[in-house]
Amino acid sequence: MRFSIFFLFFSTTILAQVDYPKDYFRTPLDIPMQLSGNFGELRPNHFHAGFDLRTQQKEGLKVYAVADGYVSRIKISTFGNGKTIYINHPNGYTSVYGHLKMANGEIERFIKKTHYKEESFEIEMFFKPDEMVVKKGDIIAFSGNTGASEGPHLHFEFRDSKTEFIINPMLFGFNTFLKDTKKPIVSGVYVYPLDAKTTVNNSKRPLLLNVSLQKDGTYLSDKVVANGAIGFGISAYDSDDVSFNNNGVYKVQSFYNGKPNFGYEFNTYSFDDMRYINALIDYSRYKKMQQRVQKLFMETPYNLSFIQADENKGVLQVTPNLASLYRIEVSDFFGNKKTIAIPIKYDILTTIINKEPAQSNYFVRANKDSNFALENMSVFFPAGTFYEDFDLNFDVKNDTLFLHDDTVPAHSNFTISIEDSKSSEGQREKMFIGRIEGKKINYNPTYRKDGLFTSKVKILGKYALIADTVAPKISIATPIEGKWISDQKTIQLVINDEGSGIKSYNGYLNGKWVLFEYDNKTKKLTHFFSDGIASDGGNDLKVVVVDNVGNSTTFESRFFRSQK
Repeated sequence: MRFSIFFLFFSTTILAQVDYPKDYFRTPLDIPMQLSGNFGELRPNHFHAGFDLRTQQKEGLKVYAVADGYVSRIKISTFGNGKTIYINHPNGYTSVYGHLKMANGEIERFIKKTHYKEESFEIEMFFKPDEMVVKKGDIIAFSGNTGASEGPHLHFEFRDSKTEFIINPMLFGFNTFLKDTKKPIVSGVYVYPLDAKTTVNNSKRPLLLNVSLQKDGTYLSDKVVANGAIGFGISAYDSDDVSFNNNGVYKVQSFYNGKPNFGYEFNTYSFDDMRYINALIDYSRYKKMQQRVQKLFMETPYNLSFIQADENKGVLQVTPNLASLYRIEVSDFFGNKKTIAIPIKYDILTTIINKEPAQSNYFVRANKDSNFALENMSVFFPAGTFYEDFDLNFDVKNDTLFLHDDTVPAHSNFTISIEDSKSSEGQREKMFIGRIEGKKINYNPTYRKDGLFTSKVKILGKYALIADTVAPKISIATPIEGKWISDQKTIQLVINDEGSGIKSYNGYLNGKWVLFEYDNKTKKLTHFFSDGIASDGGNDLKVVVVDNVGNSTTFESRFFRSQK
């Protein structure tokens, strides 16, 4: 009966899907649609929220409103989606356009005006329905490479305007703009022993299974011989006929003796779901080998909204006198499907490969608060910080906190505290809690009360109190001091800080604040003379850069320019 209830719920969920409008929206570009990233694709710490549309490896392509509506939000950031425009549509959906080079027309003029009003490059604006109206096909912007983009492209999303749930653009008919006759590729199938007693094919560690193609086009794996609790995982990707790119898969469903036991498809999800990607994948394997294996089971249940699982959460109990068959189906949105069958037999085999020994001196229970302290350092893990219980390696050596390593994912913040009794008040003002990654120091926002430093972080690893007394660096590739630069369209500086990192940057022309756009990838600050701030004749430039502990550097130069 328990399974019947699950199956009814599972079927009802599929049948109750929303009927999204299929011909309401146009594409945001006027070139053939090619994807460099698709919806739900597995990314660091998140599922991809939309489509990454190729822009012919260049910037400046026209970006169009996909339907009538109004600009509801504009966000300019040095990270994430960079320069981003949001349009609310009367049918209840929002379209999102990211990594833009610049907006167009009235929208760009309003953005520029706001930069100068707030005297900041990073801004966020919200609008009412009658303030920034657009029509389907209006040019709203030009494609770019801003924010965390790794190359020129347009990031495009659909959201439910009320719930903010992200929705697969394929559901709005965007599948008609692509051709896809290719089956997904399953590059690896893995079996996991899930308790201390279980052995799988002579191993207490996860194993990669060999699979072979059958005459009917399906795949058959080697037999799994096991006892006790086991689970399976896959590494997989998909491609289409026109994009020339390996993207994420749309749907995964597993069956145990013909009954569905674990599955998901990427139709819609919330931003609260994003970080659960680290529970879905074999995170330790990803950090060690850069392979994303999607686990088709939950050892400890977690709240990823789009997963449908049976009462055992995808975990199989291999018992005597029962020959079993496990089946995995991996599908794309177009119905192309790859099927792998895995025969399972019960037997107790001699262990040849033992479980990896855990190097630890403490134990963390995921559902309980934990606090650990040594010498002048401590860490507090609130209940729910981690997805599963684990053995923790915790130590303090040479003023450095060794807090396990980044092979165990944290879902939420935990607190590190370090007491300093050696430094003066002036020295403490230049200190922060940093995560040490090889020779790199990662800054964490740090709070201080007298000699006690605390920081909320999300990554296990090495931490220490770091002193930063070195000011940021500012350089200019082409000196402008005393020169006439009437033909230049921009002034460009490079700023860098190898300690706590850049906190703020401000430019001034003849004593007035002037907009400099910052690209975090290249560390470049750029002022465009088209802003019309420079004077005819002599101009005094001043740029002030401040790091996260208050060290500052000032660059000054005088140049000449003819505005005619």
